[in-house]
Amino acid sequence: MDRDDVPYLDATLPTAMRVADLLGRMTLPEKIGQMMQLDSREDLDDHVLRKHVGSILHTSPERVLRAHDLTARTRLQVPLLIAEDCIHGHSFHEGATIFPTQLGMAATWDPSLVEQVARVTAVEAAATGVHWTFSPVLCIARDLRWGRVDETFGEDPVLIGELAAAMVRGYQGDGLTDETAILATAKHFAGYSETQGGRDASEADLSRRKLRSWFLPPFERVAKEGCATFMLGYQTTDGVPITVNSWLLDEVLRGEWGYQGTLITDWDNVGRMVWEQKLQPDYAHAAAAAVKAGNDMIMTTPQFFEGALQAVEEGLLDEKDLDQAVSRILTLKFDLGLFENPRRPDLGRQQVVIGHEDHVALNLQVARRSLVLLRNEGVLPLGKGKIAVVGPLADDAQTQLGDWAGSSGQADWLPDGQPRDMITTVLDGLRELSSQEVTYARGADILTLEPDPEGETFPDGQPRPRIVQPCPPDAALIAEAVATAEAADYVVAVVGDRIELVGEGRSTATLDLIGGQIALLDALAETGKPMIVVLLASKPLVLPESARNAAALLWVANPGMRGGRAIAELLHGLIEPSGRLPISFAAHAGQQPTYYNQIRGQHGSRYADLTQEPAFAFGEGLSYTTVEYGDLHVETAVLRPDETVRASITLANTGSRPARETVQVYVSDAVTSVSWADKELKTFKQVDLEPGESAKVSLELPVSACTIVDQHGRRVVEPGEFVLLVGPSSKDLRRAEFTVKPQF
Repeated sequence: MDRDDVPYLDATLPTAMRVADLLGRMTLPEKIGQMMQLDSREDLDDHVLRKHVGSILHTSPERVLRAHDLTARTRLQVPLLIAEDCIHGHSFHEGATIFPTQLGMAATWDPSLVEQVARVTAVEAAATGVHWTFSPVLCIARDLRWGRVDETFGEDPVLIGELAAAMVRGYQGDGLTDETAILATAKHFAGYSETQGGRDASEADLSRRKLRSWFLPPFERVAKEGCATFMLGYQTTDGVPITVNSWLLDEVLRGEWGYQGTLITDWDNVGRMVWEQKLQPDYAHAAAAAVKAGNDMIMTTPQFFEGALQAVEEGLLDEKDLDQAVSRILTLKFDLGLFENPRRPDLGRQQVVIGHEDHVALNLQVARRSLVLLRNEGVLPLGKGKIAVVGPLADDAQTQLGDWAGSSGQADWLPDGQPRDMITTVLDGLRELSSQEVTYARGADILTLEPDPEGETFPDGQPRPRIVQPCPPDAALIAEAVATAEAADYVVAVVGDRIELVGEGRSTATLDLIGGQIALLDALAETGKPMIVVLLASKPLVLPESARNAAALLWVANPGMRGGRAIAELLHGLIEPSGRLPISFAAHAGQQPTYYNQIRGQHGSRYADLTQEPAFAFGEGLSYTTVEYGDLHVETAVLRPDETVRASITLANTGSRPARETVQVYVSDAVTSVSWADKELKTFKQVDLEPGESAKVSLELPVSACTIVDQHGRRVVEPGEFVLLVGPSSKDLRRAEFTVKPQF
């Protein structure tokens, strides 16, 4: 082939012409291959040379280079899309900047900060030859037992939508021609987090109205933001796998929203219809169903290749059925400019940008803003005196990074995780910043692992997580910790969960601190020393009384590489606590699911034996000062649906420290035609106040945002009485009424 006279290689031609030319040259196996994304840890030569694969994932630096070399040997030399789970940083590249987990980022309530995180991640990832990240996660976390809560932005669709849209902007930069841009992925479309009993990927028992009410709006937001790709969830809804759910994919996503982007399945969704969900008799039928449903890229189902070939041979598919999906994939590659510049790894750029000092500084800033102070009985900031640092997570560097971060099990080329010298643990941070003596005792172990009796792998060959066995309390470790505490003036106890309790297939039946941690906290409490509990946990956990009644309680999620420094700064009063909960803490596991915007109408407000109140509610978080809210004033009390609610409230910092206050705006529709939440977050604003400063805060909310989803599944504003609710959390709100009159 004379490559000088080939239309698809002519960068001056419109993308549609180039796609059409290339598509017309492709054989059936080459088309099928373009629709496949396979694991580079397997037979990379076979993937590229025989299966004509369109994309690879889980790529070590060496495998990326090998994949490019193999592509150069193919007939059409169609460039690969290199994909990776860059979830909160370039997760599996040694030395990359690893930020707090997505749930930790959500505690900042700051879209601009989240956008900067995504921009830095894209810059670092693009330099290594990665084109595509499977982020952000838009799932709504409600049942805390689910193993993937840490990957979410929490429990509220408005907060999720704002932060996810910011992340999409950061990843995709100034457009796909920007060589520092990477493709964003909105996942998991849709309802994946609405599990049965918290069990990962179980049936999501959701009506279409419930999906439209809460689970779809964040996805619609990022679709309109231009998110390049959507990933489909593992689960079935109303008995139909999302992978072949024509209502969601065709009617809503492609139809109502007009989404033109690329759809990718999650890991082996097509295969799972055969071996797990048992909805397809074989891979030929599964491949045909997936193609006809509008899927573009099939992730890690190697059998799709032979299955699709067989489906065409048997008449289950026509070759032309593949063309739309292949065209969308090729369009992405042309729009990224990969035919002119395949964006191979650039060692020179890597040396400049990966772990750049500006990225490290941003990481510290995000970690600082992510910390949520939940209790403080006057012990913080710490005064002078000796500090005893106790707990199994006080010096656990890799656990501090959380899931999708090197040693979390997905990358075989980083068996020991990220470099230890890049990570500041809580113990490190306190030793660096404290002028007084800092001592340390581990105090407890958390868990050991045993093989799963069902075997080492699932039917598709993927490894089964080993089974967690909690460690019993160790009397010697506790005695050492108590002695260390008794010799100090303050105790900082760092407890929480480990990576073995987090992630896909790792949902937990309990929300308690496991192993010897509760016994440790109880023993430390009995010493009478002021105890500051630092909860380093992937998600909200149910805390024992010794933690709930501690002198101070700080939730830090998994705070990333600079987390220990940020925590030490907060404890010493060098920074102000400003994080706010993006998710509620349960008082006990039996009240799952736990979230603030419950539907009105249940009998009573508690269980017969225990409370239904959360231990800490959505939006809560303390500072080192006191901010008082004045009366809420609505300018115009009667409005049309096309107008805007304008209101104001006065804040006063009555303490001696500065504050960054997150003013939260909720709406309650007084009477609705169908059951609805009693209140919903609609917008929020962050306000900085110096000590003694007062500020009048102006708030605006379009009436068109004050919607419900009616019995026909339509999102509408119903005329009538509304209550505007403004305050520092979902449980502490000032009220003002307004009326929406009918639109004539």
